[in-house]
Amino acid sequence: MAKNPYTLLGVKKTASDAEIRKAYRVLAKKLHPDVNPDDKAAEDKFKEVTAAYNLLSDKNLRRQYDSGQVDSSGQQQNPFGAGGHSFGGGPRGQAGGHDDMAQLFSSMFGMNMGGMRGGMQPRPAKGGDIVYKLTLSLPDALKGGSRTIDKGLSMKLPKGVKDGQTLRLRGKGQAGQYGGPSGDAKVNIKIRPHKYLSRKGDDLHLTLPISLYEALNGAKIKIDMPNGAVSLNLPAQTNTGKKLRLKGKGVNMGDLVVSPVITLTEGELTKKTEILEKIAENNSKSLRLNMF
Repeated sequence: MAKNPYTLLGVKKTASDAEIRKAYRVLAKKLHPDVNPDDKAAEDKFKEVTAAYNLLSDKNLRRQYDSGQVDSSGQQQNPFGAGGHSFGGGPRGQAGGHDDMAQLFSSMFGMNMGGMRGGMQPRPAKGGDIVYKLTLSLPDALKGGSRTIDKGLSMKLPKGVKDGQTLRLRGKGQAGQYGGPSGDAKVNIKIRPHKYLSRKGDDLHLTLPISLYEALNGAKIKIDMPNGAVSLNLPAQTNTGKKLRLKGKGVNMGDLVVSPVITLTEGELTKKTEILEKIAENNSKSLRLNMF
């Protein structure tokens, strides 16, 4: 024997349509098979509260139930009487009818009514995304190339990928449900700081060690950058702090900004005495005036 629909929904016999609908929404969200996979008890309870809602949300059926004309399963008390009615059989468009249930389940679970035995057919649902983190050196980010993200999952990095950028591998996430597409793999890029090279927008900034000889005499220097070799004409008498800009040698036609830093070579250090004899003391303290 079917249970009392008011008891199943936990509402009083005097409950309004809105109270009945609210009570059912709470129970359906808790008991729905998608929320409780492989739980037969929850599935049976879900069917019971759905049947109870179908009866009580149909004003005609509810009136007949309250007056004893139909039982809690929606059947006429006289099995041979005319007009036998069962749960879910309300006319289309009536409260408790097919359209009303379709609207309710669409708002709650994204479900499409019809087609499946029992009246509810889940819509195809896209699988969830999986998020990964990939840490790269700046040179590797500029060069691009293939990287293994996870076991059995690899991707081709575009040249010049940025710190904080998210790359997407479509269809490499969790499997979809009810015939829906798989989710995506999202790869968050983290770039490690580099000792000599940094990036600001599409401009690259390079700290370039140069010898004392190169600083005084000038030089033509070839720099093997990660994104391609460049040639730099270093002017004579170049001092630390000078900036040289190479147009279009950054990322995506950005610039390469070179900051030479005079660094004594081992050869220059071993010839310290000889060099000092040729360089007169020239008020070195003046270099440190007005520092602050």
